[in-house]
Amino acid sequence: MLQLTRDGEYAVRAVIFLAAQPEGKVSLINEISVEQEVPKSYLSKIMQHLTRAGLVKSRRGAKGGFTLARTADTITLRETIEAVEGPIFLNVCLIKKGECHRDDLCPVHPVWKEAQKKLMEVLEGKTMADLVKDAEAIKKSSKRAMLRKA
Repeated sequence: MLQLTRDGEYAVRAVIFLAAQPEGKVSLINEISVEQEVPKSYLSKIMQHLTRAGLVKSRRGAKGGFTLARTADTITLRETIEAVEGPIFLNVCLIKKGECHRDDLCPVHPVWKEAQKKLMEVLEGKTMADLVKDAEAIKKSSKRAMLRKA
């Protein structure tokens, strides 16, 4: 089964959380952990990857915590996932030419290439700002549905 790992999922949650904060707000690891339902020790490791990738800034000390390193509209879903997962490839044959000795013979290779291209387009096409807007729309819709049931 092809699937995003827990690291990737938690990284996306953390970056969306930071993207939803008012500009300049520093968020504590505890706050992110509780809000996003991610174990603090696990989240700390993920935040290190996101910091190294230049997506998140960390501040130490009494006023320490995390903020986005760039604006949310410049951080893509792809780069957030790749910051903790590494490069995304649907199949080993897509890593580089010759990685699989059947590249030129395999009837499925062109399909993998096309699927890889489309996946990258989707992941590159969604920014953290887009996902924050989507989350807000989901919350509003959910509140309306709850009110109708009441």
